[in-house]
Amino acid sequence: MEAIEKKPVVLVTGSGGMLGSDIALAFQRSATVLAFNREQLDIARKSDVDRILFGKRPSLVINCAAFTKVDEAESKRNEAFNTNVKGVGILASSCRKIGAALAHFSTDYVFDGKKKGGYIETDRKRPLNYYGLTKSLGEDMIQQRMDNYFIVRTSWLFGKHGNNFVEAIRRQMGSSSIQVVNDQRGCPTYTKDLTAALPPLVEEYPYGIYHITNTGSCTWFDFAREVVQKSGGGPKVVPITSAELDRAAIRPKNSVLRSTKFKRKLPSWKSALQKYLHSR
Repeated sequence: MEAIEKKPVVLVTGSGGMLGSDIALAFQRSATVLAFNREQLDIARKSDVDRILFGKRPSLVINCAAFTKVDEAESKRNEAFNTNVKGVGILASSCRKIGAALAHFSTDYVFDGKKKGGYIETDRKRPLNYYGLTKSLGEDMIQQRMDNYFIVRTSWLFGKHGNNFVEAIRRQMGSSSIQVVNDQRGCPTYTKDLTAALPPLVEEYPYGIYHITNTGSCTWFDFAREVVQKSGGGPKVVPITSAELDRAAIRPKNSVLRSTKFKRKLPSWKSALQKYLHSR
């Protein structure tokens, strides 16, 4: 009788969110997936993390738990720090103790936006806002506490299982006009495309920091105009400046991420948007 091949155990945190939901699905064929939402596993509680990781003994932990509300992070600093820094440090320490690899998602907002071209993996981090600072410190926690990690920086996420910029624009389709900033440039990224890239990353590539986004870049204004057009038209999209929007957190003017290490090219952000809208 042939031995039954045992699948590796992959543990996903933050599974109730937009990214975590897709990650759990992406690994179901190749692994036994254990998915935990915030209520089931708060990564900032060491007792919870140790109990679950030492009990389940995963070979890979994928951390999708994060405080991602950029403006709220300016006033809710303790909450943002606990999840994005303290919790990540706890996860990294527990992963090291059980010998598990850690895949963690970070952000384009670790950069200050002053570079003319796209940011590569080795560029110096200089976050402008508190959210970006916590994500940068979270990266540092991982690098200080373990060696077998994947840090994936990505940007401007949109996906099926959560609130995102695309849905915010679609909710305003009945308006006569929509004002959107035109002086911030980045790479919109569809969670389905991002998560499809993760299995080959962890299976074929060495540990380290990677930039993974859909190809191409645009401003939020360009992005909004494309959403309106692909949704059948409607309101006029009006460009404004970041100063006119007057948000609590400063955003980088240029947060385009360029990949020099991950060789699998993702679809363009425009085709990804089309695919997402057709899935709604």
